[in-house]
Amino acid sequence: MKRFGILLIIMLIAVSFSVSAVESVLIDFSTLTADDGDEYHNNSATTVDFSGKAGVGYTDEEKKLMVTSLAIEKWAVVLNSSARTVINQKLSYTMEAPVKADAIKYGGDTVMGIRVHFPEDPFNAYAIIEPPFKIPAYMQKDENDATGSKFNGYGVVKNVGAIKNINVNVYGSNFTNGLGIILKDQDGRERNVFLGYLDFKGWRDLGWKNPAYIDDVRNRELTKFPLYPRTTPMRQLLGFIIYKDAAQDGGDIITYIKDVKLTYDFAILPGVDDIDNEALWGILGKREEARRTSEWNRLGEMQVLRALEEKLLHREETVDE
Repeated sequence: MKRFGILLIIMLIAVSFSVSAVESVLIDFSTLTADDGDEYHNNSATTVDFSGKAGVGYTDEEKKLMVTSLAIEKWAVVLNSSARTVINQKLSYTMEAPVKADAIKYGGDTVMGIRVHFPEDPFNAYAIIEPPFKIPAYMQKDENDATGSKFNGYGVVKNVGAIKNINVNVYGSNFTNGLGIILKDQDGRERNVFLGYLDFKGWRDLGWKNPAYIDDVRNRELTKFPLYPRTTPMRQLLGFIIYKDAAQDGGDIITYIKDVKLTYDFAILPGVDDIDNEALWGILGKREEARRTSEWNRLGEMQVLRALEEKLLHREETVDE
């Protein structure tokens, strides 16, 4: 009888995990400040060295430009093509924004400040706030990291089943522009989710609630899916998007973002298998290694080109001076 009672408790705990949504931080900009004393203003937790893709023939100074991170000021604000004049693009950028120490929310933290300079003309436009490189989903922290978790919580959340809510903590200044977020899943499918309008003053939790999400498991249509060796579902942050429609004023838009959180069901309930499938077969490890190599090759080549372009730009500025 005692053994049955223990088994019942374990089953109830397992069921509660399977039907109760969990919340995870997708990204928190207060953790993405530049390191003190770093002349290139990188954030050590998210630093990636792409110089290994450059090959020979590059100077040490050029290779240093191939080291980058997700530090706030390295994010870019990219206007849509019809709005991307030289002056509009130059006046659109991100920067670290310290919150006053005595503020009611996030006092003493640093958040992402965003400036977008939209055209004054009465037509629709948008701006995408994107990271300096596509955030890798499978990059390792070190050689002993078998799960590829370097960017977990820095733009990547894994084991994501049905999403219940997406929430962005954003500071509004009564602009009527809309805000959205762009996510990608493990199959490469991108989704642009509209979150709401910035026509308020102060901090607000702008969010999207999945209308198809059913809280009560008794009302769900239960379907069996094969588990191992399917790739664990995940969500990857591609960026944010700020909208301007034709009826809205152009010029500068200023806003601030603190963090993004996802509320979701686990895709796979952790720790309930009697057999360690991955230790036995190693299928997912090989798949993730292939994806990791593909990510590295793609990102490395792009970052090398960007570093060379930045070096060329610096040389042109020196000549102009």
